[in-house]
Amino acid sequence: MSGRYDHLDESAVRDRPSRKGSRPRTKDRPAHEDAVVGMVVGVDRGRYTTRIGEVTVVAMRARELGRTRIVVGDEVAMVGDTSGERDTLARIVRVEDRETVLRRSADDSDTVERVIVANADQLVVVTALADPEPRSRMVDRCLVAAYDAGMDPLLVLTKADLASPEEFLARYTALDVPHVITRGTANGDLDADAVTRVQEQLTGRTSVLVGHSGVGKSTLVNALVPDADRATGAVNSVTGRGRHTSTSAVALELPGGGWVVDTPGVRSFGLGHVDPATFIEHFEDLAPGTAECPRGCSHDEPDCGLDTYVGSGAAGPAGAARLESLRRLLRSRTGDDRS
Repeated sequence: MSGRYDHLDESAVRDRPSRKGSRPRTKDRPAHEDAVVGMVVGVDRGRYTTRIGEVTVVAMRARELGRTRIVVGDEVAMVGDTSGERDTLARIVRVEDRETVLRRSADDSDTVERVIVANADQLVVVTALADPEPRSRMVDRCLVAAYDAGMDPLLVLTKADLASPEEFLARYTALDVPHVITRGTANGDLDADAVTRVQEQLTGRTSVLVGHSGVGKSTLVNALVPDADRATGAVNSVTGRGRHTSTSAVALELPGGGWVVDTPGVRSFGLGHVDPATFIEHFEDLAPGTAECPRGCSHDEPDCGLDTYVGSGAAGPAGAARLESLRRLLRSRTGDDRS
């Protein structure tokens, strides 16, 4: 049966060039040497609010970044319109190397880390002395996260007008963690002297505030940064827990210099990404005693060499208390509920 194309031979067929692969691909990315570096101060639905000096610039991520996560505190390189004028949008093309990373996991069995804040140098653990009741295990876990991230910890104990801080602070004496105690006034404000003491600890630094909902983080932020206007909420009288008022992390510039990052209240602080074997590195006075530990020692078992080391007095007069603090932190990571 003859067809309409029988009179054509192969020489008459014209090859159509394939679009795929017509332009050679390269893995080399533009250097963007003209990019301007700024700090991420807020993240909201794919838009990143950044600060370049005194200029606030809104940016989006470049496709070439792939799945690279960008968080508050990140230093990012941007191209495009970085004027900060209304309705302008820059493009983030690079995330600079991070000096510190504050992380947590969903729970202790989850080794996938969630980066909370980058490039902070101080972790401020805010806990109420009452309403809601203080949870020392949460504080212990935050201290572990701070040590793991290479950040300095600071305890801020709120609502001292409702309960005494002495008993709670006794747990942390051996760790030598600095602390500030705040109390409310009759009109609902924070004691001005206490706010000043917190300011002294935060000025010139990048500090992250972490704590349960209802402990007074947002109230403290509003006192430190008067125009912050962070929402505050009451504690549920039935559950004893606070209501989430901050929904995302945000960095706010302190009037005296430095930054404070307010984070949403947390119910738990998973440490699945932290290796308990590294805890001893943060106890320089105890570390030499591990030379007599059996292989694979957890430093919280009967044959641990630290007991002999501390008993000999080599760790100093606070050695026993320091060792118990180390073991309490280890238990907070492993889920051991021994007191």
